[in-house]
Amino acid sequence: HSWINLYSFYQLSEAGPPHYPDMVGVVREIIDAAPDRVIWGSNWPHAGIAVPMPNDGDLLDFLLAAAPDESTRNRILVDNPAKLYGWP
Repeated sequence: HSWINLYSFYQLSEAGPPHYPDMVGVVREIIDAAPDRVIWGSNWPHAGIAVPMPNDGDLLDFLLAAAPDESTRNRILVDNPAKLYGWP
């Protein structure tokens, strides 16, 4: 009955921008474990962060790396939020 919002992973990355490579595998495992219960969030406007301000384009590129399959990204970005929030 839980949902996972993929955001702020950049604050946990030791490798840092622009690719956050140390977090790709972690996020990919989360997606693989529950592809129907994952949504995306940019955490914009990134208030109160303890790392340098991320580039939102880099964050979207990160999603492409963590979820290389287009149908999975469609679930994360469209289908799952619609289901979670009750959108038609």
